[in-house]
Amino acid sequence: MASNKNILERMVAEFPSLSPNARDIANYIQQDPLCLMSMSVQALADATNTSKATVSRFFRQLGYASHQEAKQAIINLRSSGFPLGNRQQANDDATHLDSETHNIQKTLQEISTADLDAIVLKLKQAKRIFIIGYRNNYPLALHLRQQLIQVRSQVVVLPQPGQTLGEDLVDVQDDDLVIVFGFRRRSANFDELMTQLATKQTILVCDPTGQVFNDQVTHLLLCHLGNNAAFDSYAAPMSLISLVCNGLYKSILSSGQARVSNISQLYGQLNELAKR
Repeated sequence: MASNKNILERMVAEFPSLSPNARDIANYIQQDPLCLMSMSVQALADATNTSKATVSRFFRQLGYASHQEAKQAIINLRSSGFPLGNRQQANDDATHLDSETHNIQKTLQEISTADLDAIVLKLKQAKRIFIIGYRNNYPLALHLRQQLIQVRSQVVVLPQPGQTLGEDLVDVQDDDLVIVFGFRRRSANFDELMTQLATKQTILVCDPTGQVFNDQVTHLLLCHLGNNAAFDSYAAPMSLISLVCNGLYKSILSSGQARVSNISQLYGQLNELAKR
């Protein structure tokens, strides 16, 4: 069995050689991988009509020394951004709202006023702003650019369609600002990208796993995505984008209002927006 396989892959690989009882345990966990985070060995045995000894042997057959080690493997897998469902979680509006509210509150409460003011100042003073986001980070990069371009010029999302980063990064100067979205399940070249940007003015917006790059960036904005549902929530980073962009607009109120007005006039002249 390959040691680099995650716990779910190990269950698939070992399934043919499992006993009937062990297969029941595997089926149960595959339907609800997050159950390992809350269920004891006895609870798993009760839920699958097996025994504690059978559950313990099952984890050893997967290559884990104990239930605790298997539990940590699930925690690490979910923390990496891997979608994992949870049959125990209520799928209702109230639960969803509580989770979203918690993520947003925790995110915004951890950003100090001093850090926010410093970031707004950099957005105001930078000659050019380059925004980078791959995969699930790309919509966030596009949205930030769309908000910033309303109140200031020279805001670009990289790479441009069909292009690579090298030809653009070579032109980044000391008075430019680079904003990188680096949420979990990052692209393979992300480490190299952050190394290249270490000498530039760089803001990294990320989940807690991105804190490993803290020493390579000017500012790190930490957002919480939640771990209890299969898919990550981006309510917190979207709220943070709103907070930062509104802060910039307030700091350049006169010029920002003039630009917004000019853009609005162009919308009308180009007939770009619906009348209702």
